[in-house]
Amino acid sequence: MINKNDNSVPNNSLSGTYFMFLVSIIIWTVFLNGNKVYAQQDSQYTHYMYNTQVINPAYAGSRGQLTALALYRNQWVGLDGAPKTLNFGVHSPLGLSQRLGLGLNFFKDEIGPADESNIAADVSYTIPVSDGGTQLAFGLKGGINILNVDYTKLNLEVPDGAFQNNIRNRLTPVIGLGFFLYHSDVWYAGISTPNVLKTTHYDDVKVSNVTEKMHLYATAGYVFDLSSSTKFKPAVMAKMVSGAPLALDVSANFLFNEKFTIGAAYRWSAAVSGLVGFQISDSIMIGYAYDYGLQELANYNSGSHEVFLRFELGSGGQPSLIIPRFF
Repeated sequence: MINKNDNSVPNNSLSGTYFMFLVSIIIWTVFLNGNKVYAQQDSQYTHYMYNTQVINPAYAGSRGQLTALALYRNQWVGLDGAPKTLNFGVHSPLGLSQRLGLGLNFFKDEIGPADESNIAADVSYTIPVSDGGTQLAFGLKGGINILNVDYTKLNLEVPDGAFQNNIRNRLTPVIGLGFFLYHSDVWYAGISTPNVLKTTHYDDVKVSNVTEKMHLYATAGYVFDLSSSTKFKPAVMAKMVSGAPLALDVSANFLFNEKFTIGAAYRWSAAVSGLVGFQISDSIMIGYAYDYGLQELANYNSGSHEVFLRFELGSGGQPSLIIPRFF
């Protein structure tokens, strides 16, 4: 692809130990790979804490009910050819034990002359790690990627033969995997890659090519009870890919009365963001985020906008009556 740049604190120390262990793995993964990884190719999301399924198949079914989420991101508004992303995902636990999870995810990503569509199925299996509610999920993703590149959309001052052969409906397989460790509705940590395959797309005469590289994601978050009506959740996501700089997102969100969410996020050396969300009903949540760029490119656009809608059904096809989980 073309480059582009709920809850209570657990009472037992065991759950905290698992959390710190996973966070330590994530930190070491980031630092050990930091000198080996150097514009990102996968879509980026400010609402990554709600859109976890797209990057980690192990998340499928983890919310304990049928969950569907639609998200649209318009990046660098006002800049010709800027990225636009549409994502839709649905997932649910299966069986009486709810250890098996199944999901389906679709996204369409447009940037400049290229558009990329991806459809994949997610399967997860969850095992209890402790009696206190800590669970570990393993996930596998499988699907196809469809790439189109229309070089006629480029405004070339000097014609170049390398840009004469468009890429049309180029199909490639997608195989991803992930791990998601979480304790009830208190904390989570995960490591995943949406696609382990590296694919090079050549044109018909092998003059130009587009290469898909493996992306590695590490995520973590913790929910603190500040009062009976207020919760606070810091979260982090690191994204690594060979040939691109490390991307690091940190966020802090507050949840009031299980209804209203407000927070801020920082994407390392790239953007600051404001986030809001509202639980309209037991089943429906909406959210919005605005990114303000910190790089020179910010002088040529009016920021990035992202909106999402989440719909959930509890057991038996009834609206969800459980307290909304904060991740």
